[in-house]
Amino acid sequence: MSQKPLYAVGYMFIVTAFFSALIIGFARGTQEQVAVNERIAFEKAVLRAFPEISFTTDSQAHQYFQQHFELLPEADGAWVYTKDGIAAGYALPIEGKGFWAMIRGIVGIAPDRQTILGLAFYEQNETPGLGARIVEPFFRDQFKNLTIRPQGLPVELRPAGSALSSGQVHAISGATQTCMRLKVLLNENLQNWLKKMSEKENRQ
Repeated sequence: MSQKPLYAVGYMFIVTAFFSALIIGFARGTQEQVAVNERIAFEKAVLRAFPEISFTTDSQAHQYFQQHFELLPEADGAWVYTKDGIAAGYALPIEGKGFWAMIRGIVGIAPDRQTILGLAFYEQNETPGLGARIVEPFFRDQFKNLTIRPQGLPVELRPAGSALSSGQVHAISGATQTCMRLKVLLNENLQNWLKKMSEKENRQ
C-alpha cells in the first residue's frame, strides 16, 4: 500500500515532464516562424499606412519595404519612406493598451508632419464586430489625408454621426471603450514624436 502513492507521484512526474518537454520543443521549433510572421505583419501594416502603395503578396510587400523604408536614429522610432530618392513620408509605429489587449499599428505621416496619410494595424484583440472593426476600411479610410491639429489633441474621435471639423473622425458605434483607448494611444504617440522632431529641428 505504501508504494502506491510513490508510484502515482512518479507516474505524474514522468507524464508532466514528457508533455512539458514536448510543449517546449514545439515552441522552440515554431519560434522562428512566429518571428517571421510578426515581421511580415509589421511590414504590410507600414505599407498599408500609405494608400498609394499597393502589393498582392507577402514577398512583394517585403521587397518594397526593404527598398523604400529606413529606420533613422533621428526619426526617433519612425521609418522614413523614400520614393525616387526623396523623402515621401514617415511611418510612425504606435502602441498602447486597448480594451482587452495591446493595440499596435502604423500611422503614415506626410513629410511636413502636418497630415496623416493613412492608418493600419498589425496587432489587436478587441471585441469582434465592435472594437475589432478598427481594422476595417470604413474606419481606417477616415484617416487618409487627415489634418493633424496644431493645437490640443492631434486627432479627435467624435461620436458616430456627429458633425466633424478638421482633424476629427467618427468613432465606431458600440465600441466606446476601444475608441477611447485608441484615441489616447494615438495622440500620445503622435504628440511625443512630433515634439521630438520639433526639438531636433530647433537644435539644428
